[in-house]
Amino acid sequence: MERILIVEDDKNISKLVKYNLEKAGYECITVISGEEAFKVLDKQKIDLIILDIMLPKMDGFEVCRKIKQEKKFKNIPIVMLTAKGEEIDRVVGLELGADDYIVKPFSPRELVLRIKAILRRTKNKEEEQK
Repeated sequence: MERILIVEDDKNISKLVKYNLEKAGYECITVISGEEAFKVLDKQKIDLIILDIMLPKMDGFEVCRKIKQEKKFKNIPIVMLTAKGEEIDRVVGLELGADDYIVKPFSPRELVLRIKAILRRTKNKEEEQK
């Protein structure tokens, strides 16, 4: 079962995302900060990260940048899920290494489908490298 890390400080959004992903057959871990995200990444294998930008202390852009700089984490796909819908925010997120960028309010069904597509591509890439 694929494991998804949800980094979101809004409890309602976090619950909504977790509920829909678990219904789709994924295991989910939720945290509310970048610091907590790194603690989870150090302890568990994560297949994909859903990352909010507006987080306490370390923002999502910084979390994304640090993840992509770490050799052991850099291949984990990141989906940014955020209220920041300006083009510059999307560009920055994607340039930092995010695999997708979804603006709130969002469709839970679309989010699940985009995650399935990213995980399918990631799995295909891993199999090609074997």
